[in-house]
Formats: sequence, structure tokens, C-alpha cells
Amino acid sequence: MKDYLVKAYAFDGTVRIYGATTTQLVEHARQIHDTWPAATAAFGRVLTAGIIMGAMYKGDQTLTIRINGGGPIGDIIAVTSANGTIRGYVQEPHVHMSTNDDKLAVGHVVGSDGFIHITKDLKVRDVFTSSAELRTGEIAEDFTYYFAMSEQIPSAVGLGVLVNDDNSVLSSGGYILQVMPGAKEATLQAIEANIKSMKPVSELIHLGYTPEMIVSQITKEDHEFIEYLDLSYACDCHKDKFEKGLLSLGSTELTSLISEKNDVEIICRFCGKKYNFTIPELQTLEKIASHKEA
Repeated sequence: MKDYLVKAYAFDGTVRIYGATTTQLVEHARQIHDTWPAATAAFGRVLTAGIIMGAMYKGDQTLTIRINGGGPIGDIIAVTSANGTIRGYVQEPHVHMSTNDDKLAVGHVVGSDGFIHITKDLKVRDVFTSSAELRTGEIAEDFTYYFAMSEQIPSAVGLGVLVNDDNSVLSSGGYILQVMPGAKEATLQAIEANIKSMKPVSELIHLGYTPEMIVSQITKEDHEFIEYLDLSYACDCHKDKFEKGLLSLGSTELTSLISEKNDVEIICRFCGKKYNFTIPELQTLEKIASHKEA
């Protein structure tokens, strides 16, 4: 099944729901970053939540998610856009913990002594960041709390990743449900009951459930689909970006690099692609930096 997202309005337009399958993009991220199982599950949940959140925006608007709960995985970073792409990395990919019943211990790996920060670049004058405390480190609960506290939107978030014995991703996906003004108490009670009766979303996807079927589980068919979006893990890095980064070092630091008489290799943290800068290229950048500083 390809990775894609659906958006629906339900219960007479008083609830909006996003459902997504993200198995392929999370597996792609796992391969790039060589994450171990519990790290894969934590990272995959963040990527899934992030790419769904990106779909809530439009055009060239972007979101950057940063989570650090004090656990051994360290920082989890994801950058997402409105066009269905996401990229990210974890500070420590080689961490793994399991519970006594042999489930992936995502909460312990992430930790709950920290914050989730969402930076929104809406392509207006200012970029702004909103934050919320982590509650459990299980990611879904933390995003639910973030929506309630930072955006004042009552929400339900379901995220899940299953990992094969060979560490590859078996299934991944999730949903975000948000309650709009005018929703009736009976509607909220029905949603709560429907979600409680569902299998975990990762199990549903493993069983072959599509995003449409996941939404139907929540609404019992009382919905209308209004949008479909293909999803992928994709990096937008290119050599010009790293060239600007080298220029920002200034002429003195560039001169120091040149004196070492070795090419400089820069590796993108998001995708692992390598960019090589030769001595002549560094000399050209040093001249540009010197001219700007004069």
C-alpha cells in the first residue's frame, strides 16, 4: 500500500479527521538513519504526526517539530510541508528498550521530562514557535496535549509503528481528529466509544486497513472525504544551502579550513547525502566572505 493521507469532515461538519498510512516513508527514514526498533517507533510516530499536521496548512508553509523528553534518544526533529513531504532525524538512533511484555518502550526512550516545540513558518513576516510539556513520551498523548494547551483545539491523536524481527517497518500510520465549534456532547461520547473499540492503528494498517477505513472506524460512516494527499520522506538539501553555511563561518574560519589542505565534506543530517567542497571552491568562498566583511 502506498503512503497517503485522507481528510474528512464528520458529524455534520463539527469534526475533521485526518487518517494516514506512512509505512514506506518511515521505513525509508529508518534505512537512512539506521534507527534501532524503539527509536524507529518513536521517530515514526513523530514523522506520522508531523506529516498529518503539515497537511493542515497550504502552499509553501512549513512546520518544524522538536521533541526532547530527556530520554536516551535525545532530540527528535521533523520538518514537514503542506505538499505531503517530511524529513527529520534523531540525535541517538541506536537506542532500544522494550517493556516486560516485549512491547517497544517508546515512552522510556523519549522520556517525559521536556517539551514539544512546533515552529510554524507561514511565509508571513514572522516565524513563531508554540510549545507544550511532554506528558508521557508516547508521542500521541503528547500531541493531544499540545493541541489542547497551545492551540486550544480539543483533539484525539492515534499513532503507531510495528517493527519486524529484522528491524524493518512492518506498518505505520495514524490519525488526528479535531473537534470544531458546535460539536454536540453526544458526538464526543460516540467518538470516544468508537476509538476505544478500535484496535491500535498500527495493527489495523498491518491488517490491510486503508486511511479511509480507519476514518470509518472512528465515524461509523458518518463522514465525507474532501482531500487526498500522497506522502513521502523527502529532503530538499542541495549544495547551495551548505555553501551559504560555509560562507556564514566568515573569512577567518574559511582560511583555517583551507590551511588544512583537505577538501571539506558535509553530510546532510536529514538524508545522509554528501557534499564535497574542494580547496579551490573554499578559496572562492573565502574571497566572497572577505569582500562582504570589508
